[in-house]
Amino acid sequence: MINFRKVLRSFRFAGQGIIDLFRYENNAKVHLLIAGLVVLVGLYCQLSRTEWAIILTQIGLVWAAEAFNTAIEKLCDFVSPGIHPKIKAIKDLSSGAVLILTISAVLVGLIILGSHLLNILFSY
Repeated sequence: MINFRKVLRSFRFAGQGIIDLFRYENNAKVHLLIAGLVVLVGLYCQLSRTEWAIILTQIGLVWAAEAFNTAIEKLCDFVSPGIHPKIKAIKDLSSGAVLILTISAVLVGLIILGSHLLNILFSY
């Protein structure tokens, strides 16, 4: 049997994690700002449902990657508060994964939004 109280409690904890991510993590705030701008441009360009699905998936993936990166960095800081070359490598790899996904999301955004913006620009 499913314990719905535990499920609801888990959702509350996860929600608090999301709030903390965007409240305390500078890079997450940057991703949030850029995502807001992308959504505004998408509304202006009147994206199709498929284009919205792709754009929103990219935004969600970048946010999730940033959350994983933050969790890994916090765990590393807890386990090894001092400077350690292996901890540095772990943190660099984790942030590198976010960068890879962010570059991919930017390229997807340019493909989708760029074509719409060029059409709008040259239709005048």
